[in-house]
Amino acid sequence: MKLRSGYKTTIINSIHNDWVNIKNKCRTTVRKDYTANVPNSEFKRKLLISEHSPIRLLEVDWSWKNIKYWVSTEWSRHKFEKFISSQRNDRQDEYDRNKAPQDAPVNFDGCANAQNLIDAMRKRLCHQATPEAIELAESLKVAIKNSGEEELADVLVPNCVYRCSCPEFTSCGMWKLIENACTKEELTDIRKRYKVYNDMIYSNFNNKEGT
Repeated sequence: MKLRSGYKTTIINSIHNDWVNIKNKCRTTVRKDYTANVPNSEFKRKLLISEHSPIRLLEVDWSWKNIKYWVSTEWSRHKFEKFISSQRNDRQDEYDRNKAPQDAPVNFDGCANAQNLIDAMRKRLCHQATPEAIELAESLKVAIKNSGEEELADVLVPNCVYRCSCPEFTSCGMWKLIENACTKEELTDIRKRYKVYNDMIYSNFNNKEGT
């Protein structure tokens, strides 16, 4: 899933997705006993869209190699665990941190649960973010989808798609695109609104890969 920038998301090991356990935590909250039944896609989508606390047991561990240092700081603002290559002088030979440019390459490992990702993507998929940060967000979204967690990938949307309007001081134009692409019914139905956005993003991502 390489982009024109060369950025690529690698899912480390596999997504921690014990959906039977996640479902059973939901059952505990409504005083029901555990079962061995595997939840279906419909249950997963409902739970992820509702953002109830058991989704925090769904975790993704990923890596970005050789991204620009300033892009790593943009992503480091979000509330999840991240591990970024050090620029300390005492950790490297013949290296002067004072002279390192802002675009010096670093590696970035992230470890986030589903709620972390939903929150972060509302900002990083918004086109008020930098193009480089957006490309990383789209790459991560597609990598999660390709790893078999399509339901999780599909709820990763920018803030305007989630809120059904643009909350920013100045709109980036994404919400107008969504409005124009949706029927009135699709616009007011969160699942249908998400689908319109996802169809657009997955198509655009595939086109980028082909250029």
